[in-house]
Amino acid sequence: MVFQQEPICALATPSGVGAIGVIRVSGDGTFVVVNKLFKGKDLTKVDSHTIHFGTIRSGNDIIDEVLIAVFKTPTSFTKEDTVEISCHGSDYIIRQILKLLVQNGARLARPGEFTQRAFLNGQFDLIQAEAVADLIAADSAASHRTALNQLRGGFSKKLAFLREDLIHFASMVELELDFGEEDVEFANRDDLRALINNLQKTIAPLIDSFDYGNALKEGIPVAIIGAPNVGKSTLLNALLNEEKAIVTPIAGTTRDVIEDILYLEGIKFRIIDTAGIRETVDVVESIGIERSKKAMNQADVVVLLFDGPETYVEVKQLAEGLEEKKKVLWVRNKADLTSPNAGFGEAEVLISAKTGIGIENLKKALVAVAVAAKAADDTVVTNLRHYEHLVKTQQALSDVLNGLVIGITGDFLAQDIRLALHHLGEITGQIATDDLLDNIFSKFCIGK
Repeated sequence: MVFQQEPICALATPSGVGAIGVIRVSGDGTFVVVNKLFKGKDLTKVDSHTIHFGTIRSGNDIIDEVLIAVFKTPTSFTKEDTVEISCHGSDYIIRQILKLLVQNGARLARPGEFTQRAFLNGQFDLIQAEAVADLIAADSAASHRTALNQLRGGFSKKLAFLREDLIHFASMVELELDFGEEDVEFANRDDLRALINNLQKTIAPLIDSFDYGNALKEGIPVAIIGAPNVGKSTLLNALLNEEKAIVTPIAGTTRDVIEDILYLEGIKFRIIDTAGIRETVDVVESIGIERSKKAMNQADVVVLLFDGPETYVEVKQLAEGLEEKKKVLWVRNKADLTSPNAGFGEAEVLISAKTGIGIENLKKALVAVAVAAKAADDTVVTNLRHYEHLVKTQQALSDVLNGLVIGITGDFLAQDIRLALHHLGEITGQIATDDLLDNIFSKFCIGK
């Protein structure tokens, strides 16, 4: 049974003057509302998934010539009766059509309300609904691929299998409570222990994939770190193929963090040029150096750039303070001026930022870093809410295992299992409050 609500309307294309604008209307009575202003075919009598030409009128005045696409319940995006009005992209025309729709019984949609209705009507689960927003926002091949996989249910299917197995054992433990006085055991404890171990092995890589998934979504931050005048700004310009940063022979030219986006093989990187790190009494330069250290600590990838024995020693000292999980690329610059066997420092990549030597090799190394961090399959967690509930699920499962070790009673065991099920259900939306849904869908654009 599809639950149709009052008709809502909104512009589904970006605002501003364009060739066309698309206005979406969905809900109970949609065709009746649109028929009042559309002069063409009677939309209540046409087939679903058909397009019809006509005019939108206010009384006898023609507002625009339009095409109207008709989608009838339950085969629309929202599973409600829906029309999409394609008109000319004039702001005036769009405002007039929306005004007429409201005057004839529709109301303006709230942010994300079309997708929220699709979720409430069972079109997809909450993970897939959130993937709609990620798909719209995708700005790289990798983030697009991840969002599309979630939209098509890749992540949801994994969690569905986890919940299904856990629900079976939860019901067996709950059944034991009904026969408490008879001391019966329906849920074999060894089988339950094996199941929990298996679930944890499945959840662990999902949790571990979050750092990679979040980086794909926001861009992998890469900080270029080194002493003054080793060529950091020149390297930034070479990677971006534009004069983004000022380059001079004067040490300390770069006094602030400069950042720009670089796309390599469908992966988004945020390349960060920093002030050269050295001892200085210059107040402004000191502030820049502190920002450099902060960028280095926050980056996922650190390019340690040096050009000789002294600058190698300096970056080596910096590397000693980095977290082990960070990926470090040792890059020796000015290879056009020194012998490849100069005998200082072990560089993974030799470059000349000034002449372009080795820049393509550095790009390949950056891609290799991103690929190495990729999960074993295409299921990657990109949403902080999902990550938090997976961590809580893992903790609840650990509590179940600990309970089995110390031999706690079935009622406490059932409580921990129910908690794990609760957190899995919160991810997919099987357990959802109005406040949670309002918070999620309020971040969507109006027409989605």
